[in-house]
Amino acid sequence: MILNKEYWENRYHKNDFPWDAGDITTPLKEYFDQIKNKNIRILIPGCGNSYEFEYLISQGFTNVTVLDYAENPVENLKKRIPESYHKNILHADFFTHERQYDLIIEQTFFCALSPDLRKDYVQKMYQLLSEKGKIAGLLFQFPLTEAGPPFGGSKEEYIHLFSGLFEIKTLETAHNSIKPRQENELFFIFTKKTTP
Repeated sequence: MILNKEYWENRYHKNDFPWDAGDITTPLKEYFDQIKNKNIRILIPGCGNSYEFEYLISQGFTNVTVLDYAENPVENLKKRIPESYHKNILHADFFTHERQYDLIIEQTFFCALSPDLRKDYVQKMYQLLSEKGKIAGLLFQFPLTEAGPPFGGSKEEYIHLFSGLFEIKTLETAHNSIKPRQENELFFIFTKKTTP
């Protein structure tokens, strides 16, 4: 199985995306609701249908960018979002993206990548974040196997993977996961180290 652009286009074309909750999930909604500065630069990579983007702009956030390298979800999103925000929806590859952000949101992107790209993901996150920038969101906690996506992982693995470049501020089982994901999600906040 090659997890390339064609693979993801095909999944979306067939409406085969069982990870899609159909709405913003509670942990991210509650996290967004406590952010006071609505002008911070936010990125949601591997955005898929991105109910998170829809929610953020409905709440007055002014500087949110989403990207996906599958065209189908990008086009679906444009149908639901006012045209004035279309410039914030990028059909692009996360690993070649070049901008700076204060906050990057993780929601079912990390688990969709081939596990051999995890170190590259961490490096790219570090590169895209401004000084004192942070990654926040959800990571799955179930055994990592070759069956996927989604691919799982553990708290210990994530600490090992991220702690070289990031301060682990929060990494705990989410108390407010949606029912199908209860006990299987870790809510996290990692802050970029100034000197790794």
